[in-house]
Amino acid sequence: MSDVNTNPNGFEPNIVAFLCNWCSYAGADLAGTSRIKYPSNVKVIRVMCSGRVNPMFVINALQQGADGVLVAGCHPGDCHYAQGNYFARRRMAVLKNLLEYIGIEPERVQMAWVSAAEGQKFADVIKEVTEHVKKVGPMRWFRRENVW
Repeated sequence: MSDVNTNPNGFEPNIVAFLCNWCSYAGADLAGTSRIKYPSNVKVIRVMCSGRVNPMFVINALQQGADGVLVAGCHPGDCHYAQGNYFARRRMAVLKNLLEYIGIEPERVQMAWVSAAEGQKFADVIKEVTEHVKKVGPMRWFRRENVW
């Protein structure tokens, strides 16, 4: 993690990242052990497969104070559970449509493919998601009962 969190406006988004145990979480671990700098405002939740991320997990994260959510998994075709990442991609596409329908910016939810050997890519994805959510601004739609 790093000290890259220096925003003159004072808004640093809370990002929740659901990471696949086999690829993306290992990529995050590699980024950490390699001392690659990336924003420290990310809360990582390890899941066995990105395909097991229920869209309600994403909505609950937004409800409880997250400004953005990242779901990251194995590259297509490399899933340890055969088709889990394809399921995740479809679920996130439907979720983005739902978010747009209810008035939440679908850009708050991002999906990425990061393998275990891509520590630098993980850091780049985190930086990209953080910058994207900064542009969208803080989450105001839900009441913030539990701030991370």
